[in-house]
Amino acid sequence: MKWSEISIHTANEAVEPISNILHEAGASGVVIEDPLELVKERKDQFGEIYQLNPQDYPEEGVIVKAYLPVNSFLGETVDEIKEAINNLILFNIDIGANKVSISEVNEEEWATAWKKYYNPVKISERFTIVPTWEDYTPVSSDELIIELDPGMAFGTGTHPTTVMCIQALERTVKQGDKVVDVGTGSGVLSIAAAMLGAEKVKALDLDEVAVNSAKLNIKLNKVQDIVEVSQGNLLDGVSQGADVVVANILAEVILRFTDDVASVVKEGGYFIASGIIQQKKQEVRDAISAAGFEVEETIQMEDWVAIVARRKQ
Repeated sequence: MKWSEISIHTANEAVEPISNILHEAGASGVVIEDPLELVKERKDQFGEIYQLNPQDYPEEGVIVKAYLPVNSFLGETVDEIKEAINNLILFNIDIGANKVSISEVNEEEWATAWKKYYNPVKISERFTIVPTWEDYTPVSSDELIIELDPGMAFGTGTHPTTVMCIQALERTVKQGDKVVDVGTGSGVLSIAAAMLGAEKVKALDLDEVAVNSAKLNIKLNKVQDIVEVSQGNLLDGVSQGADVVVANILAEVILRFTDDVASVVKEGGYFIASGIIQQKKQEVRDAISAAGFEVEETIQMEDWVAIVARRKQ
C-alpha cells in the first residue's frame, strides 16, 4: 500500500490542535520535529541515550508529520486539513509559517520509520512512558510504567502539556479518589491516575477516534476496571463528587467551562489545567480563581503552562 506523508511547518502553539486535526482526518499517529529537542537538557541518571540528528529538525518553528493512505479522495482530505489549520487563526492560535507539503512513501518504509522517534522516557518522579515494542526494565521498585502505542494514539505522552499534568497528578491524586479526565486523547492521564490509586476515573472526549484510542491504551495497561471512557463534550452529564478534574486542552476551551468544573469538584478538590500558552496564562488563572478555586501552583515547561488549583472550602 502507498502512504502519503503530510508535513506541516507550524508554530509550537499550534502543535496540539494540528495533531487533533490530523487524527480526525484519519492519521493513526503524528511525528513532531521540534528544534528545542536539540538543546533540551536531559538527565542521564536513568541511562537514556539520545542521538538526535539536527538535519531532522527545522531551524525555527515545529514540523508536524502524519501519514494518510493514498486513495481517490486524498486531495479532498488534504484540502480539508489545510482549511481546518487556517481556521485556527479564528481562535487566536499562531500557525507560524503554515507550509504544507506532501510526499509518498511505501508501507514498508512508513511502518518502521516513525518508530525511531520513540524510546522509553522517564517523564516524572515515578512514571516512565514505554512504547509497546520496546523492552524496558524498571530502575526502581516504585517506578510506574505506562505502555503506549503511538501508532494508535494521539502521541507518546511526552509532550510538555502531558508531562506537567502527570507530575501534578502525582502530587494530588490520593488512594480512593474519583478523577475526571476531560479531553482524554490517548487516555494517558487516566491511566496515570488509576496507577496512582484512584478508585474511579471517568475519561471523556468529544472525538470518537480519541475514545477508541483511549480504550485500547487503557486495556493495554490493565486499568479498564478503574477507567471508564465515554464520548462527551467537556463535563456534560458529569455529576458532582470529583476529587480531581484534569484537562489537557486549549486555553480557549478551559476558559469556557471553569464554572462547570467548580460544580463538579468537591470542596478541597483539585482542578489541573494544561495546554495553556504563556500569553493566556493570566487570563486562565483569573478565570479559575473567579470560579472559586485558589491557585496553588503554576508549572512551566518550554512554552507551555499548567495550573493546579484547589476548590475553596
